[in-house]
Amino acid sequence: MGMVACIPLSWLRCEGQEIVEIAEVAIANIAAPTGKRPNFLIIVADDLGFSDVGCFGSEIRTPNIDKLASQGVRCTGFHAAAACSAMIMTGTDHHIAGLGNLIEFTNYTGWLRFDGEPLTESGKPYDTKPQRGMPGYEGYLNEHVVTLAECLRDGGYRTMMAGKCHLGLKPERSPHSRGFDRSFAMLPGSANHYNYRPEGEIKNGTPQILDTSLICLHSEDGEYIPLDELPKDFYSSNTYGDKLIEYLSEWKEGNKKEGQEDRDQPFFAYLPFSAPHWPLQAPKEYIDHYRGVYDKGPEVLRQKRLAKLVELGLIDKDTEPHPVVDDGRSEAWEEFSDFERKMSSRAMEAFAGMVEAIDVNVGRVLDHLKCIGELDSTFIMFLSDNGAEGAAYEAYPLVRDSMMGHIRKYYNNSLENIGAADSFVWYGPRWAQASTAPSRLYKMFTTEGGIRVPCILKGPGCTSSTDGAIRHEFATVMDIAPTLLDMAGVKHPAPTYQGRQVAPMRGKSMSSWLRGDAPSTHPPDFVYGWEFCGRAAIRRAQWKAVFIPAPKGPHKWQLYDLSKDAGEIHDLAESYPKILEELLVHWDKYVEEVGIIPLHPELGAYLEATEDQMEENAWIEYEYWRPGGLEEPGKFFRNPQRFPDGIAQASVVGVVA
Repeated sequence: MGMVACIPLSWLRCEGQEIVEIAEVAIANIAAPTGKRPNFLIIVADDLGFSDVGCFGSEIRTPNIDKLASQGVRCTGFHAAAACSAMIMTGTDHHIAGLGNLIEFTNYTGWLRFDGEPLTESGKPYDTKPQRGMPGYEGYLNEHVVTLAECLRDGGYRTMMAGKCHLGLKPERSPHSRGFDRSFAMLPGSANHYNYRPEGEIKNGTPQILDTSLICLHSEDGEYIPLDELPKDFYSSNTYGDKLIEYLSEWKEGNKKEGQEDRDQPFFAYLPFSAPHWPLQAPKEYIDHYRGVYDKGPEVLRQKRLAKLVELGLIDKDTEPHPVVDDGRSEAWEEFSDFERKMSSRAMEAFAGMVEAIDVNVGRVLDHLKCIGELDSTFIMFLSDNGAEGAAYEAYPLVRDSMMGHIRKYYNNSLENIGAADSFVWYGPRWAQASTAPSRLYKMFTTEGGIRVPCILKGPGCTSSTDGAIRHEFATVMDIAPTLLDMAGVKHPAPTYQGRQVAPMRGKSMSSWLRGDAPSTHPPDFVYGWEFCGRAAIRRAQWKAVFIPAPKGPHKWQLYDLSKDAGEIHDLAESYPKILEELLVHWDKYVEEVGIIPLHPELGAYLEATEDQMEENAWIEYEYWRPGGLEEPGKFFRNPQRFPDGIAQASVVGVVA
């Protein structure tokens, strides 16, 4: 398996097709708009596991999401990726769109290797330096893509969003600059859900690993919002629900003023929650609903969830679940100390409270749509952006002391306070694997536990198999944009937009499948790839090759038949070497097409970093966490180096034949 040593302009082609041909494929079946066009509401939860809502087997109270499922379609074969929001917004691969890796991970070496990933045979750690400044790794939604919001706005839609938008920090990267008429956006990857900052933390700063994880940085319509001007009762899920309702009300009133009672202007609304991403925090009224529910531990919960998934018809009764992957501790739950068990179960109670808070706000938005007479005219989609978060930061030697010491010093993680604004906890890999079961592993991995997510569809266009139907066909987050554009009668502008070359969509419209005119969105022999932080997968139909580096995997390609082994347990690489070989040919094509810079030689040609890429902490455009950074943003803007397409690297090592 050989790879070239530079990054071509390969987003201009796909499996040998020219860009114009792909654009035509992407917009197939799109007709000119006739009559009233549907509204769109896309709701995304952050790090919600496969079975974390009631209609997918959970004990957590989610009546509003469950009602959506009872009136629509539950999709068990829907897949996301680690940089999901870029793919939702563009309909193409995140490596093309500028989020090949999270900028926090490329900015400094410690982020990637915080789990103690072993060195190579040469004694050198594989890190992200070779990705710094490279095309597709800018760390923001780049100029090579057009957003769904831009397309729909240009097509006559009113566009609005409220929630997390981890797609760039500068005003020119904001949702307002990329197609949203109204936007209230959380810009970092995570933040305190209550806008809480301890005085000591403000004065003394944070450990590097927490720099971009704590401050509640938001913008509205491209303008930064001072922290003290956020709502006094700010709680992320509640505030995002409030804002979206405000924008919907504005849209409705605007239509009335313009004499457009017949809804000449439909809307596209995007509601990406930042929950239940850590820190696990929720209103006490919700957390209290789960007091004592999880006292028997994650394995008991896992078995209950699996049984419920079978009962609901979401998985086959003969499905073999993947064993729980070790979290660095060999003790069973019963062998933990009483205090450890209480701390762990309280964290899970806080997580459940966060999920319930999401559901409450989903219900508020849906009630508002009903109140203004738009619910039945709105195509609604609910999904998670990836699998549950299973990181165990307390076990990672490279960050344990600084991170845990900071949390102990400035936050109150007493038992009764877990889930409050001044607490800071996560729940770890055992609870995560209870919610991703029967699948293997969790977020940030390319196994099914990291990429298979709950998905619900309801509304205009869903004319086949509705009213609580369950469908198992394969689909992905890249299919969202083509689907909405298809329903709206709007063409994607590739190969050019506003005078620049842009990539076509790689996803496919789900419309024919939703109408019952096609058996699935993708052909039976579809090919699809994933890569994130050196974890990789390539799938053709039911066959999937997976590469998981040590310590969570064997550091080699494995092969699974998902039609018989949904848990990815039985490696068939030695039994079917030709199938694996064929899949790796597809992998090479995928790497070239989307511009992946491999972090392991098993994934292609490993590129040594150039001298220009060696500088640490020089790759994030806005260092808002530094003293004065929030008060005078412009002084803390940076212009990181960006290297052109086709850059020649200093050397290439570890090419796999």
